[in-house]
This record gives sequence, C-alpha cells and structure tokens, in this order.
Amino acid sequence: MEGRPVMLIADDVEVNRTILRQIFQDQYEVCEAANGQDVLTALAQREVNILLLDLVMPVMDGYEVLAYLHSHDAYAELPVLAMTARGDSDGQARAIEMGAADFITKPFHPRVVRRRAHNVLANVENEWRKAMQAAKDHQITEMHRTIEEDGLTGLDNRESFYRKTAEMLQKNEDIPYDIIYFDIDHFKVINALFHIETGSLILKTAAFYLQAAASALGTCGRLESDHFALCIPRGSIDARMLIQGLDNTVQSLGLSHNVLFYAGIYPIENIYLPVDQMVERARFAEKRVRGSHVDRVYTYDASMREKMLKEQMIMRDMEFALQERQFQVYYQPIYRASEGTPMQAEALVRWQHPSEGLISPGLFVPLFEHNGFIVRLDRYVWEEVAKFLAAEKEQYGRATPVSVNVSRLNFYNHGLLDFLLELLRRYDLEPDLIRLEVTEQAYTENPLQIAKAIEEFRAKGFRVLMDNFGSGASSLKMLKNLPVDVLKVDMRFLHGGDEHRARAILTAIVQTAKAIDTDIIMEGVETEEEVNFLKSIGCDAMQGYYYARPMPVEELRKKLHEG
Repeated sequence: MEGRPVMLIADDVEVNRTILRQIFQDQYEVCEAANGQDVLTALAQREVNILLLDLVMPVMDGYEVLAYLHSHDAYAELPVLAMTARGDSDGQARAIEMGAADFITKPFHPRVVRRRAHNVLANVENEWRKAMQAAKDHQITEMHRTIEEDGLTGLDNRESFYRKTAEMLQKNEDIPYDIIYFDIDHFKVINALFHIETGSLILKTAAFYLQAAASALGTCGRLESDHFALCIPRGSIDARMLIQGLDNTVQSLGLSHNVLFYAGIYPIENIYLPVDQMVERARFAEKRVRGSHVDRVYTYDASMREKMLKEQMIMRDMEFALQERQFQVYYQPIYRASEGTPMQAEALVRWQHPSEGLISPGLFVPLFEHNGFIVRLDRYVWEEVAKFLAAEKEQYGRATPVSVNVSRLNFYNHGLLDFLLELLRRYDLEPDLIRLEVTEQAYTENPLQIAKAIEEFRAKGFRVLMDNFGSGASSLKMLKNLPVDVLKVDMRFLHGGDEHRARAILTAIVQTAKAIDTDIIMEGVETEEEVNFLKSIGCDAMQGYYYARPMPVEELRKKLHEG
C-alpha cells in the first residue's frame, strides 16, 4: 500500500462507498467519510490526494465542503470529483463553478469513474509541474520587476487585478458585483494604420477613463494588449454609459479612424470562483456582440452557461472518444451531373457520443481547432479513408477518390507530407485517391506557407481542392497565385442579395476556372432548379442533398456499386 495515492470517498450511503472502494482499491489507498464534517476531520488527520464528494449529505453537504476547501489555502488545490444524480445538470454546473475538477454520476460505471479519476490526478500532476516551473520563472522575474502595475497604463496588471479582486469579493460577501470585460475592435489594424505610438495613446486614454470611473467603487486592470477589466458593485455604473464615455474620450484624440469598444458582463454568483474564470465568462459574453454596431454590451446568461458545460464535456471526453473510436467517418458523394453517377466523395467526421448522442461538427471542430486536437483528429480520419480505399481496391480492383479536409493547423507541422506519403505506402494507394481540401481562410491567414505546402503536395501527385472559394476577401489574388487543381464553391453564394448578380458572378467563376485549367465543384446543391442552372453554365461536378446526404461507409459502398 505504501506509495499509492490516497483517495477519500465521502457519501452518506454505505453501499455507494462500498462500490467505489471495490472500483478503486487496487489503485488507491481508500478511506471513507459519511458526511461533510467527517471529510474535514479526515483531511486534518492525513494527506489526501483526491476526494470523491457526494453533493447531498447530512450534517454538512458537498457544496459546503467545496466552499470550505476554497476558503482555506491548505486545501484549495485538492482535486475533487463531485458525485451527482444522473441528469442533475444544475448540480454539476454548480459543483464545477465552486471548484470541483469534474463529476461522476450515479449509478457508477467502473470504466468511466476510473478514467475521470485518472484524468483529474493527471491534470493535477501537470499543473504541479507547471507551477514548479512558474515558481522558478517568477524568481527570475522578481529580480528585475517587483511592481504590480502594468508598465504602459499604470493600471493593475493581470495577476494583481485577479488577486485584489478576489480579496475585495471575500471582504464584501453581501455586496453583489459584476465583472466587466472591455476589448477594442480590430486593435491590430489600428496599430498598423497609426503606428504603435498612437495605439499606446489610445490604451493609456482608455485606462485613464476606466480608472477614474472605477477607482472609488472596485478594481480595474489591464489584462493584456487592448483587454481591460473592471469589478464593480452591480448597478453602480451602466456599462453602456461606460462604452459611450470611452467613445467620446478616445474621439477627443482627433483620430480619423473610428475606435469601437465592446463589453461583456459576468454577474458574479459565487465569490469563490477563480477570478480568471469570471473574466473568461465576461469575455465569452463580449464575443457575442463583437463586430455589432447596434449593441456593444452583452451579459453572460444561462444559455451561455449551458454552452460552457457542453464545451467542457467535449474537451474532457475528446481523448477517450478518439481511443474508443467514437469519431465516425461519413462520406458525401460528389456527382457527375451529366451521367448522374458518383465521381468521387468527401470524407466528413461525426462524433457519436455514448451519452450525448450525435454531436455536431459545428460544435466540436472549432474547439479542436482552438486547442490543437484537430491535427490528431484529421490524421485519424485520413487513416480511416485510406483503409476504405484499400478495401475497395482489393475487392473491386479500383477505388473512387475521396477528398479529406486538412485543417490550417496541420500546415504548422513539418511532418505533414511525410505522414501522408507513409499512409499511401502502408495501404498501397496512389496519391490521386486521397485528395486534399484546404480552406480559403487558411490561405488568407498564411499565404506563403500554404502555397509552399500545396506545391509540395502536387509535386508528389496529390490533387488539391480549395474549399469555400469565394468566401474570403482575397479570392482573385489567391486564384492568381495559388495553382490548386479544384475550386469548391458553395451554392449559398446565390442566396440573399441580388440573385441576378450572384448568378452572373458564379458564371464568371466557372468560365475563369475553365480558362486556367482548374476543375470546379459546386457544394450545397439542393434543388433541380439549381442543377439545371449549373449545367447551363458548364458546371458538371455537384455535391449536395439533391444527390445524397453524408452517409456511413457501408451506404457509400452500395451507392458506388449499385447496378
């Protein structure tokens, strides 16, 4: 038993403690508590590495325990796995907001609870190592800098703002506070237009105004770049009036460019929630109105809370989902309209979650692009496609080409081309069978690197498709400089606005593609009228619900070989 981590199981139902003991006794030294008061006693008597905490207990419930832990430095870092009833989303959200690392639901699934306990301890270990490194870095930094102010504006910097805000909230528990997060629209553009000195003047002017508005009420800080935050008593200042005041103050500088501020508000409910999480929620709210000229203030609400929980579930389960092959590859055929037969297909990923059901790619793909997991998911999809193509060749002597999406993050990996070539070698495939779809947005963000990668792909025999062509502001420049093999244009280009002009432009795109020996595929084709129009302008390759929806691999096989 020596050297094993210690787990404290707190539940007033003995049978639950017995079940959990049986699940964990091989990995942990297990001790038990029947209520919240027993938890505090046990923690005072010995060191505990992880706490499994039921939220509903007599004497002292789990929420009271969480509040106690967060208010005492000795226990603030103890990882807690909350135990809730299935479907108790409010309890789960409240526990997470009060500092629980994760939750498990009753009745317990041994494999799930083991995995979640393992993930929690792994995160703690990782955070400990980062903390140790941060401590070393801090020692070096402190030799050169001992002040807590932001060097440019004189406001509290990020760390100082977080600390002072937490102290203020705990000293004034009976006063409701709001976090207000401010951001400047397209501040990088302002720096590029007017140089850094003008940008710095705008920041210092905004800081002076915010400090004057909040100094007698609460805390004020510059978090980074053009991001500011206030923590003030609820209702003491109207955020829209603050925005108006910022506008007027910055306009007094006489700039020719209109500088717009946006704000997000998080009404604080739990003062023990880490301040950085409060700020993140206010920032999340601000993102809802960024770019709007109608209303530039948004308040964090219940719907955003649900989205936050959904995103947390996605981030928590993604590794396990990849291991368990919960991600499934669907295929949408691309048809040759003149013959009414499939000429190739596009691979699309779906997530069949065991408890959440089918999760939309629109929800998990942006998160994976943000945290980098999309690179591993892309490679998983590519290998599944390679297996399908190899099976087709073995059974029929030939295979229909399949295009796969290549996220922009893949282009920062120098091993991308080597991985694709190894995939072809391992499954004995020709380069033409796996076609690579690159978004126009990826090219816009990093044109030189994308262009270089595409040249290398094509030199090795891969065909490259430009997805979402026409959606960006640099489409014509891209068409001139980037020799791709195929353009994919979405039929939504026709919808909204002047349809006559849209049809004329679409006709010109098809003619231009032919003139430069580039194929074109129309996506999102849904009606017979659209099919007839595309045929009339010389477009023969079409993809969309008119022909077929995305389908599992077995359905694709039937579709390819029927008749």
